[in-house]
Amino acid sequence: MHIITKRLSHEAKKLVNRASLLTLALIAEDRTRSRHRFTTLEGEEINLQLQRGTVLREGDILADENDRAIAYVMAKPEPVITVTAHHPLEFLRAAYHLGNRHIALEITETYLRLSPDPVLEDMVIQMGLTIAKENQPFQPESGAYHHHHDH
Repeated sequence: MHIITKRLSHEAKKLVNRASLLTLALIAEDRTRSRHRFTTLEGEEINLQLQRGTVLREGDILADENDRAIAYVMAKPEPVITVTAHHPLEFLRAAYHLGNRHIALEITETYLRLSPDPVLEDMVIQMGLTIAKENQPFQPESGAYHHHHDH
């Protein structure tokens, strides 16, 4: 079992051969767990012992206490609702109303993505937006007061 204690910095990531790493495929909720045991795609166990509050992102490289790179984080596809709009104002209104509900929300220039929720699905449909039920990687915003640090 590998014990992971840190995420490598952006500069350190450049020095790592990603092909030599294990792949840790995690859904969005699992990427918020700083203390948990997971199994990599290669079948090896990884025990996360990260600083509390750490949120992992696609592309992070995880290391042990000796700064030895062990695993690459991949956003694992999961059930999601992808919301699209015909007009920018509809898109902005939907982002505003979904954000007011303090849910995990992925925001891009072309779509919003959230975990399945029948009430929220009905709300965005009533607003005139289109939804698609998909199985995709989900990478929600960290929040206004939580920044992704590369150290």
